[in-house]
Amino acid sequence: MLVDRRSIVLQALVEEYIRTGQPVSSRAVLQHCSVDVSSATIRNDLAKLESYGFVTQPHTSAGRVPTPAGYRYYVDHCSPTKLRNATRERIESFFMGVHEELSKLLKQTSGLLSEVSHYPAVVIGPGFGDELIHGLHLVHLGGNTVLVVTVGASGRVSQELVRLRFAPTDRELDATEALLNAAFANTTLAEGAAAVGGITDDQAPDRVRRLARAVAGAAGNTESTTREMYVGGASQLASLWEDLAQVHTMLEILEQDSYVRSLLGADDEGTSVRLGAETDLADVDFAVVSTAFDAGSAGRGRVGVLGPMRMDYRRTIRIVEEVGDGLEDSLGA
Repeated sequence: MLVDRRSIVLQALVEEYIRTGQPVSSRAVLQHCSVDVSSATIRNDLAKLESYGFVTQPHTSAGRVPTPAGYRYYVDHCSPTKLRNATRERIESFFMGVHEELSKLLKQTSGLLSEVSHYPAVVIGPGFGDELIHGLHLVHLGGNTVLVVTVGASGRVSQELVRLRFAPTDRELDATEALLNAAFANTTLAEGAAAVGGITDDQAPDRVRRLARAVAGAAGNTESTTREMYVGGASQLASLWEDLAQVHTMLEILEQDSYVRSLLGADDEGTSVRLGAETDLADVDFAVVSTAFDAGSAGRGRVGVLGPMRMDYRRTIRIVEEVGDGLEDSLGA
C-alpha cells in the first residue's frame, strides 16, 4: 500500500496518461494532483514509484508512463466515476424501450455498450444451467446418428448430435424419448442427467438405457453451446491501437469464441478488470472490464469491453455495471 501522497501522484499520472497517451512529466502531475508540495517532491515520488515498478521512463529526457503493475494498483484503488447525464439517459432509455426476445436483446446490448463506452463490447448470454427443461426430442438421422433437440422453458432450443455404437430402432427411440421426458420434466439439465443415471435394469432395456445416457450426456453440452455471444464495435479496433500488429492480434482474439468467454470470465461473479499478463497475453497492450448480470430463471450472463491498458477505467467500469444492471431489469431478474 502506498502512502497517501504517492497514491494520489500515481492516480494523477495514470489519468493524465489515459487522457493524452504521452509520457507524463512531473510538472503535469503537479498540475493535476491535489497535493500542496514542490515539484522536487513530485520528482522524488515518481522516482519511488519507478523503484516500486509502478511507472517507467521510456527515455531519459521523457516523462513517465504507468506499467501494468501501476494500472493494477490504480484499478484496485479507484472509484467508478459518475456518468454524464446524456450517457446515463442513453442507457436507461435503451432498456426502457427495448422489448425483444433474449437473443435480439443481447445482440442490441452489445451495440449499445460499444456505443457508449467507445470500446469493442462483448455480451455473453446465460446457458441452460438453471433453466427448467420443457422437453427433449430425438430425431434419427440414419445409422447410429441421433439428433437431440432440447427445449427450455423460455423457448430456447439447442441441438446436439449423438453417435452411438449401434443403430437404434424406431421403437427404441420412442421408448427412450418417453423415458427422457419423464426424467427431465421440470428439472434442470444436471438434475435430469442425474435421474437418467439412476435408471435401473428393471425400468428399461439395456439398449434404451444406453441410448438415454448417451443423450443425457449430449444434452449436458447444451450448457456451453447455448451461451450465445455477441460482439459489438469491432470496427473501433484501428482507432484504439496505433500498432497494426496489435489490431490484428485483437481481431484474431475476437474470432475465438471460447477464448473471449474465458477472458471475460463467463462464469465469474461481480465486476472484474484483467490487464496485461492477467489475460495470458503478456506481450499485448490489452485490458478487459466485465461484470455479471442475472437473467433470472435463464441463468447468468456477462457483459464487458476490451481495449488497451490506457483505458478510462473509472468511466468504463461504471458503464459496464450500468449496462449489466439494465439487462437484469429488462430480464426481470
